[in-house]
Amino acid sequence: MSKADLSKQPEQVAAMFDEVSTHYDRTNTVLSMGNASLWRMATTRAVAPRAGEIVLDVAAGTGTSSASLAKDGARVVAADFSAGMIEVGRARQAGNPFVEFVQADATALPFGDDEFDAVTISFGLRNIVDPQKAIAEFYRVTKPGGRVVICEFSRPPLAVIRSGYFAYLRYGMPVLVKLASSNPVAYEYLMDSIEAWPSQPVLAGWLRAAGFEKVAYRNLTAGIVALHRGFKPLTAASAPSSVPTEGE
Repeated sequence: MSKADLSKQPEQVAAMFDEVSTHYDRTNTVLSMGNASLWRMATTRAVAPRAGEIVLDVAAGTGTSSASLAKDGARVVAADFSAGMIEVGRARQAGNPFVEFVQADATALPFGDDEFDAVTISFGLRNIVDPQKAIAEFYRVTKPGGRVVICEFSRPPLAVIRSGYFAYLRYGMPVLVKLASSNPVAYEYLMDSIEAWPSQPVLAGWLRAAGFEKVAYRNLTAGIVALHRGFKPLTAASAPSSVPTEGE
């Protein structure tokens, strides 16, 4: 059984998600205690896809989020690094003419500049070896005036909730994983990566440094998850060549 580590080497991460692809959605529902569908609906509302628009859904996995984005007639390109996830997604979305699957590396997207009306990623930025480089790629492929929406696990601002949440990650989640997942070892990485992920203001800073404007975020489920959004300027220039790291 595969488990990636916090070096987030792409081959390790892809192998890990290949192994959990078949039962991935079911496991997410169990581990999120039913909140996964609520987070997906909030993300779809934030993206606000319209008929005729082209949306890039990065780290789309099996396409559950992509189907939600496409329900009103937007065309959604579901990109993922894991061949296993794409295989399951194509089978599940075979009858959906608005969703197209593409295997892609988020740090080197195989798309042209200014191609998408919106770019979104849910619970995937944390798994990318260089998330700031991925954000720069999101900026590049977004049309001027377009938007980016990131839904990611985050840090609850209240200490009492944060302590309880991290206790759940360390002690409660492993029990549920053994019951729900085909690869419980892989979900040890999930716990490690959530605890190591930076705070909401740091991620907002990464978006601003990449060139996005009107950047804002709001907490979901007391800050266990945060929803970030930014817009590419109508008179967009090239993305800055450097971005700040946490603590700068």
